[in-house]
Amino acid sequence: MNRTVDVLVVGAGPAGLALAARLAGAGAGRVEVLEREQDAGGVPRHCHHGGFGRPPLPWLRGPAYARQAVDAAVGAGASIRTGVTATGWAGLSSLDTTSPAGLERITARAVVLATGARERPRSARLVPGSRPAGVLTTGELQQSVHLYGQSVGRRAVVVGAEPVARHAVRALRRSGAEVVAMVTEQARGAAVSGVPLLTATAVAELHGRYRLFGVSVRHADGRSGLLACDTVVFTGDWIPDHELARRGGVAVDPGTRGPRVDASFRTSAPGVFAVGNALHGVESAATAATEGTAAATAVLAHLSGERWPECGPPLLVRPPLLWVTPNRVTGLTERPLLLRSGEPLDFPVVTVRQDGRLLWRRRFPGRVSPSRSLRLPPRWTARVDRAGGPVTVEVD
Repeated sequence: MNRTVDVLVVGAGPAGLALAARLAGAGAGRVEVLEREQDAGGVPRHCHHGGFGRPPLPWLRGPAYARQAVDAAVGAGASIRTGVTATGWAGLSSLDTTSPAGLERITARAVVLATGARERPRSARLVPGSRPAGVLTTGELQQSVHLYGQSVGRRAVVVGAEPVARHAVRALRRSGAEVVAMVTEQARGAAVSGVPLLTATAVAELHGRYRLFGVSVRHADGRSGLLACDTVVFTGDWIPDHELARRGGVAVDPGTRGPRVDASFRTSAPGVFAVGNALHGVESAATAATEGTAAATAVLAHLSGERWPECGPPLLVRPPLLWVTPNRVTGLTERPLLLRSGEPLDFPVVTVRQDGRLLWRRRFPGRVSPSRSLRLPPRWTARVDRAGGPVTVEVD
């Protein structure tokens, strides 16, 4: 079956739904959202802590936030189809999909990748050992506890000490499990009351044949030990869900590992946009939704015939910085850029240079955590030479 729509959004999380609501409400034509899960709403569907929305509302929990986003998109006139997976491209404007109803090819005037991010599992982190039951990511844990009401174990170790790790601790406690330790390779981390925090410590091996019975840990100074547990939850270490972008030949940024975009969320492929955590791993649902809303202006301009710009110089980072987004410059940027470090920084001085020329420099107050992004003011992008070399962001 072949169909045609005006805008095809892949992913019904906060970014995709916010964009669909804005586009449909602005009269963009037929706006269709595809979601491979059976329910729309993205990760917030199984995040039962408060603090969703902008500004964060203590009483607004993830499932309610997700329902609000779905209702807003549908109410504006967007079509949401669940249980549909985009499997490949038939040119830059057409996607092949599969669902229980069969195969389908959808052609659109604009395609938006809002595929979100996922935590890398134990296998991708190269943690040795056997493959027993009881090894989870935060997403798997939250779905088991909040969506299906399952008990996951009695004694658990959480690998990570960032905000999502604290949510994992809450979910484990809700399921009746005792959290015996939080383990992080960082020199510092945010502790949870009643849970020992082991910093500068790595998980060296998992033990168990059918069911996990312990994890070996190794401290940076060489000390090692065994934590007895039947459950281990790997948190953080997010990576954008970029497979569909790669299949379409969309350029991927080496830092974010998501599609490389300009400030208007345009990728290297004309007519293809990308928004939300598909660009940079995990940011809050509110940040992803804000990006989705902001991208509507560029999508509408493309639908009206605006020319797709040249790629422009890339934005690169140097260690200990991990990534910056947007990560190419095609014009003046109006929204703050997001910058992430791979390690804690105290009062960092961030500089931006191109071809040896200083474009911008600022000292940021206080401590910068690897789990939070810095926001760079955008005015310096007006000084970028569009025909020049790469723009480099670094810490002096």
